Formats: sequence, structure tokens, C-alpha cells
Amino acid sequence: MRTWKLDTLFAGYDDSFPKGVEGLGSLIEDTKSFVQSLGPNAPFKETVESYLSLARRLRSDFLKHFAYVNLRIATDAEDEESNKWANRLRSLSAETTTFSTGFSKWLLEVEDFEKELAAEPSLSDYRYHLLRLRENAKYLLGDKEEELVAKLSQTGSNAWGQLQSLLTSTLEVEYEGEKTTLPAIRNKAHSRDAQVRKKAFEAEMEAYKKIEKSVAFALNSIKGEVNELTKKRGFESPLHEAVHNSRMRMETLEALMSAMKERLPMFHKYLRQKAKLLGHEGGLPFYDLFAPLGKSERTFGEDEAMDYVIDNFHSYGERLAKLAKRAKEEEWIDFTPRKGKRGGAFCMNIHPIGESRILTNFTGSFSNVITLAHELGHAYHGEQIFQEDILNSRYTMPLAETASTLCETIVKRRAIRDAKEEEKIFLLEQSLMGSTQVIVDIMSRFLFEKRVFETRKETPLSVEKIKQFMLEAQKEAYGEGLDPDTLHPYMWVNKGHYYSGSLSFYNFPYAFGLLFAKGIYALFEEKGAAFTEEIDTLLQKTGAMDVEDVAALVGIDVEKKDFWQRSLDVIEEEIRTFLELTG
Repeated sequence: MRTWKLDTLFAGYDDSFPKGVEGLGSLIEDTKSFVQSLGPNAPFKETVESYLSLARRLRSDFLKHFAYVNLRIATDAEDEESNKWANRLRSLSAETTTFSTGFSKWLLEVEDFEKELAAEPSLSDYRYHLLRLRENAKYLLGDKEEELVAKLSQTGSNAWGQLQSLLTSTLEVEYEGEKTTLPAIRNKAHSRDAQVRKKAFEAEMEAYKKIEKSVAFALNSIKGEVNELTKKRGFESPLHEAVHNSRMRMETLEALMSAMKERLPMFHKYLRQKAKLLGHEGGLPFYDLFAPLGKSERTFGEDEAMDYVIDNFHSYGERLAKLAKRAKEEEWIDFTPRKGKRGGAFCMNIHPIGESRILTNFTGSFSNVITLAHELGHAYHGEQIFQEDILNSRYTMPLAETASTLCETIVKRRAIRDAKEEEKIFLLEQSLMGSTQVIVDIMSRFLFEKRVFETRKETPLSVEKIKQFMLEAQKEAYGEGLDPDTLHPYMWVNKGHYYSGSLSFYNFPYAFGLLFAKGIYALFEEKGAAFTEEIDTLLQKTGAMDVEDVAALVGIDVEKKDFWQRSLDVIEEEIRTFLELTG
């Protein structure tokens, strides 16, 4: 069992960790004194510099401590000591609210702000950061209200999100007379045995009944809280808040979603062809969405998977391959599923130590290898971001998926190109499975979450109503591509993205990332290795620009549907090739 090393953060909860938390408490007192010093006569340059110094220390110290406890909880949801410290850190974090809100409101009151800022060249690197703080101040409540909201969220939306994570990570699933975990049973969807896939799906559906009411209560509570807060802050809706927080324009989202919706029929053709190849009439049963096709029987061990990814990364550039090799050698990755470990996969960039950590639930499939490449892409993004000041390092959701999806594309395209015909079908279909999830399933998640938010304004949703909304969203997105009698009414239970009070609509960023990355990859193929320097610059600046300006660094206009259509053309070409090879 391969696990990650966390020693560069902390060796455990020995003297250094409690001492660090104590230091955070002292730092928070300094921020409170700073806020009390703010006023109409506070000198601009000195005040901004004091804020930057405090904010830099605060973010760095909190990130290091939060990273350690959250990484431990991710692999053991019932780690009592880690959960204790997580609660303590969240409580301390709530006390920093006055610092950020107070300074943001002070900036809003500064007369001739742009002139003052332009007169101080030493602050030019933080221009975007300061402008965003000033813009965000328009949506802030009073200082006392913001502090109260931050504190109440710890026993509100944050607690409900923790409940969903705990229930799904510890849920026992009965399968073939034995008990297993939810991530393990969901991984069986990739089995070559049709009966295994079907039985695992049925076991998964049955297991959800044990926790459906509790998770539904969590969903209702979080969405209710978000609805109330977004209204109080002056946002038109949670979606508008999500777009604002993504540092993008609504026109960009509309162009993206419109292009996706127009191309759904091509995905339906692929799904019906896959259904036919698996012996089904009409649409594909949900439990066969991830069924492998083709003749490749290859499975991977952990080292073999890493070596395969590293080898493919060389085709893009040595910096990327070197980063992946470092992740392997320095043990940044926790590979395999086990009880108490959360499902899915993620990468955490830890700026204070210049390293990342990756969690996967690796069982050896090619799909798992692609997931590994995806998360290593996040780590590569981190490598670029670490070159920026920590205050300019926080990138938004749409751009968060750029490097990860680019790395997926590198591995998939290289593997497909080098494969013989029978294996090419397997690899091509693996690629299409991923694209279908990120375009079609993301569309269903977007539609589902939008409807849940709208309905929750009027009334809490029952389990049956939530299931109904999920089925309706799947039918709208998947259309005739899926068998309407074997959909997945519980997809809302296991997707942690729905369970955040501060991060709504964490779905469209995946579609943005996939298509943005495919567009960038097309430019890389056109321009060659020299273009990787421009991509690195793009990744490095994702924390210091709006989405549209970041895209413009490589000549892309994301507000135009044309760009998204060209990226979708790449996927459509793959679908045509798949239909020709399997027709």
C-alpha cells in the first residue's frame, strides 16, 4: 500500500504543530489591531504594505496547517486528532474575516484609488489582487455580520459538507456476501465482466438507501444557506456568484454552455454505438458507461503507471516529466482505496513548501492511469504558481482544470497514436468516456444544481424530489444515448462538489478546462515545443488575471462560441474515428 509522505509539512502533532497554531492566534490579534487602525486618514502606501505583509503570513501559515490536517482526514475520515485540529483551525479562520472585509471596505472608500495605486510602482505586482478586493467589497455585509456568518458556517454548511464526506467514505457496501467501500464498488464499473458491472451498480444503489436521508438533509441545508447569503450580498443568484468568484464573465459561460448543448447529439451517437457493441438495444445502461471496449488487457501496477505517464510526458517537455518523476521519488501520492479514505482523486498545491500532494483510488485500470496524469497536471500547475507571490497564487475553478486536462490529453493522444488497431479502439474509447463525462455528465450536474437551488428557495427537497431532478437532468443531457430505465438517481450523493457553502456550481469549470486544454493542445501541436513556454506563463498568471485575460495570453477569445466549437471539433473527430473503427 503506497501512501504519501507528509513530513515536509509536519511530522505529527508534536510540539511544532500546536506551537504553529498558537502563532496563528497571535497573528490574528495583529490583524485585528491593523483593522482598528484603518480610517479615512490612513496613509495609502503604508497601509497597503502592512496589509500585504499580514495577509502573506496569514495565508502561508494557515495553508500549511490546514493542508496537514485535511490530508490526514482525506485518508482517514475518523482520525479524531486531525478532526479536532481541523475544527480548531476553522474556528481561527473565522476570526480572520474582519481582517479581509475591513481592508476591502477601506479600499472601496479610498478616493482616486487608481491614481493612488499607479503612483506606487512597488505595489504594481499586487494591482490585480487589490482591485479584486475592492470589487468584492461591494458584496460584503457588515463586519460583525461577516464574522458571524464565518463562525456559523462552521456548524452550518461546513459541518453538513463534512457529514456527506464522512457518510460516503465510511459507507459499507454489501457485494457478493462481503462488505466493501463505496470507492471500491464504484471502481468495478470499469470491470471487463458485464455481470460484475451490473451487480456492483445494483449493490451501490442499495447501499445509498442507508444514507440517502442524511445526505439529502445536508444538501438542503447547504443550498438553503447559500440561497440566503447570495441574496443578502446582492448577487442575482448562486450561479452569478459562482461566475463572479470564477473571475469570468457570464458571456463566457453562456458561450461555453451553448456550444456544448449544440454538440450533445454527437455524444449520443457514440453512446448508442457503445450500447450496440455491448449487446444492448437502444441507449446504454448507466452501469455500462465505463465498460472497457477493445482488446487491450493491460493493467498497471503503481510504479508501472507512473513510468508510463512520465514517458508520455516527455513528448510534451522535460519540465513536465521532471515534475512527475519528483512526485514519484518524493512520495507525494497516496494511491489505493481503503476504508475511511475519501473517494475520487484530488491534488493539493501547498505553496509554503513548494510541493503538492495527490490522492487517487488506484486499482490498475487505464482509466486510473489517466486520473494519475490528470492530478499530476494539477501538480505541474502548482509548480508554475509557486513562482508567484502567495497572494497571486490562488487561481479560480475554470482555470484550475487547464493543466490537468492538458496532461490527460498528452497521455491519451500519444497512447492512441502509438497503438495498433485493436488497442486503438480501447484507448480511443477511454478518451471518449472521459470527454463524455466532462461534457455530457457535467451538463446534467449543472442542470441539476441549478434546479435544486431554484426549488430550495421555496421549500426543502425530499429524497424523492432530489432523485427526480437528477433523473430529469440526466435525460436532458444524455438524451437517447442512455437507457432511460437504468439511469443513476443517486449521483448527487457521492459527488462532494455539491456540498460546499462557498463553492457552488463546481461543474462547468471541468467542461471549461477540458475544452480550453484541447484548444491549447491544438496550438501546441501547431506551434511546437517553443509554445510550452507560453503555456507555462499562462499557468503562472492564472492567479493574477481574469479568465478572459489569461486566455488572451495565448491568443484565445473565450467569449466567442467559435473557440469552444473548434475544441469540440477535436472530440467530434475522435467520435467519427471510433464509429468508423467499430462500424
